[in-house]
Amino acid sequence: MAIESMNNQSNFETVVGLEIHIQLKTASKLFAPDPNIFGQEPNQNVSFITTGYPGVLPKINKAAVEMAMKMGLATNCAISPHCYFDRKNYSYPDLPKGFQTTQDNLPICTKGWLHIELEGQTKKIQINRIHMEEDAGKSIHDQHPTMSEIDLNRAGTPLLELVTEPDIRSGEEARTFVAAIRQIAQYIEVSDGNMQEGSLRCDANVSIRLKGSTELNNRVEIKNLNSLRNIKRAIEYEAANQKKQMQQGQTVQQQTKGFDAKTGTTFVQRSKEMAFDYRYFPEPDLMPIEIKEAWLNDIKEKMPQLPEAVQKELQSQYQLNEYHAKVISAEKDMVTYFKKVAALNLNFKAIANWLSGSIKSYLNENNVAIQNLPLSPQKLANIIKSVDENILTNNAASKKLLPALLNDDNLTVDYAIKSLNLRQSSNAGDIEQIIDTVLQDNPDKVAAFKKGRKGLHGFFVGSVMKKMKTANPALVNKLLTEKLNQ
Repeated sequence: MAIESMNNQSNFETVVGLEIHIQLKTASKLFAPDPNIFGQEPNQNVSFITTGYPGVLPKINKAAVEMAMKMGLATNCAISPHCYFDRKNYSYPDLPKGFQTTQDNLPICTKGWLHIELEGQTKKIQINRIHMEEDAGKSIHDQHPTMSEIDLNRAGTPLLELVTEPDIRSGEEARTFVAAIRQIAQYIEVSDGNMQEGSLRCDANVSIRLKGSTELNNRVEIKNLNSLRNIKRAIEYEAANQKKQMQQGQTVQQQTKGFDAKTGTTFVQRSKEMAFDYRYFPEPDLMPIEIKEAWLNDIKEKMPQLPEAVQKELQSQYQLNEYHAKVISAEKDMVTYFKKVAALNLNFKAIANWLSGSIKSYLNENNVAIQNLPLSPQKLANIIKSVDENILTNNAASKKLLPALLNDDNLTVDYAIKSLNLRQSSNAGDIEQIIDTVLQDNPDKVAAFKKGRKGLHGFFVGSVMKKMKTANPALVNKLLTEKLNQ
């Protein structure tokens, strides 16, 4: 029976636990006054503390502790009233102190959970812990033919590491969960969640087992997954690879792997270290953190709205449907942009249509964040106003006016409409002349329409609009109906 089960891949289930690293938006690093800024020239944001000079002492960044508390509250964790830092010892060129300051035995947040929605189903993913730690520097291997270079700007940057229980059963579940954590981190303003810049990274621990089994088998840890798409792809590839190994009678080795986004495959980096390899012990240079009830209550009172509450607000206050509310609330900056436009134009449905349609397509195709969109809220409000007032068609607005405004930030909506000759014509006499021409050119279709082929009405509308692109569609429909029914 077991052999038959092993030969059928559908009898296996994937077991995934995630370790999500969230870079915090503090002004300075976790234990040093160095600026916490991305994109600087190499080795600019460093100090004697970051570089591990003898005799220097670290000091805990209070803002980072409060951000950790906020993330714990947002994910239903218990906040530890007493916690401390540990030293995790290992040698690597981008770790100048020879150890990483992290939390091992007593993390700041424990036993949380988060619901995710997938294909209409809700699933609860348990969170084992959230702990604070400092980031390492960055090794650069492609700038010199014979040497690696080290950039310590990132060393000491405050991180939260969120560790789930092995509750995830597919690459898509993992992608959805990480997207939800990223969304929460942005909403409560602890991180910008920019995965391309490394502000949020994910390690996935992947194993497989026969369905019905409760045993956890050897796992492969896939390191530094830096996009939602790659999280899904890496897990799916590794799970399929492990199933194949087990079907061939091989043992899955406990390893650390990387993911090659170009080939869509995982590759071995090293055998997996066990916890005792790191020789953890309490950090002697830092006092334990004591979180009093008054401090915790103050953080609770200052908590921003979470995504679910914002989605409900968009539906109740702005009368958006569930789809539009979900799309807009997916990113906090999108909500901010929506509300700025809504303060200038009360056609909330049209604003939602633009943001979830043409503008979202532009953002995705050009890899642009909404806060960097080269179209001000005022301009979008004016575009919608022009369409509502029948100055131009919705098609002309999205296909011609919007691209022009996105390409030239100095253009005004009125000037662009005029220069591109987009102003809609509502001159009934001019439209009737075009309609007469179209009907005269298609006598067979007119006859077929009068015999009952009412679907040809769309053909006539399209023909008129093709000849007179700025014609008011509503007026075209009205005049056509009148003439065809004469």
